[in-house]
Amino acid sequence: MEELYQRNRIYLTEEEQNTIKTYPVLIAGCGIGSNIAECALRFGFEKLTIVDGDIVERSNLNRQNYTLNDISFFKAERLFKRLKEINPDADIKFHTEYIDHNNINTLIKDHKIAINALDFTSDIPLYFDQLCQEKDIVVLHPYNLGWAGLVAVITPDSENLHSVSSNFNELEMVKFIIKDLKSKDKNYNWLESTLDKYINEEEKLSPPQLSVASWILGGICTQLLYLIATQQEIKTFPEYYIKSVLL
Repeated sequence: MEELYQRNRIYLTEEEQNTIKTYPVLIAGCGIGSNIAECALRFGFEKLTIVDGDIVERSNLNRQNYTLNDISFFKAERLFKRLKEINPDADIKFHTEYIDHNNINTLIKDHKIAINALDFTSDIPLYFDQLCQEKDIVVLHPYNLGWAGLVAVITPDSENLHSVSSNFNELEMVKFIIKDLKSKDKNYNWLESTLDKYINEEEKLSPPQLSVASWILGGICTQLLYLIATQQEIKTFPEYYIKSVLL
């Protein structure tokens, strides 16, 4: 095993390390995607495409993989710079544009897994899933739940997020998860309390999110990328992966 990945030994075989090195992954959205991208790269995924039209803002710094020096620059560009500083030999491409109906087919082409970290401000995130299912691309949906990270996996054969709600958004996903956890007698009362407080806030702001969940999601998604790339068993939606530091 090459020197860069010697400490991965035993956890990964040399054959697995070589497999993931050239496994093409698309990261759509460089918010949560910024943490996932670094974790995946350090693990050995060296063929990454990152896409986002957003610029870095000060409010991103509590949880996303950027610094003060990145503010006012494109997220995708600055994330590319950081990743190349970690591994200059990695095959990384970046696009400083939003995914839309005009470019989506070109951007998802030739990838085997996609991280869907797009904002649910339009129909694009669900359309993204639909196209990926049609083109046999597995999609990971990460959600920052503050003290917990949640990931849903959409495959060509699985259900998709339309099964949760015809008007799906992040809040609908959290409501679905809370209901499902309750049915399994899992104690996530803190999550329900957080949701209630957010819904009842007088000023309508973006949902609260913590750096804790961002790094948990980096780990969960990287393991899932590894399992998928090496053709191991995974859970698919409506099942999901959730990890909390409170339980």
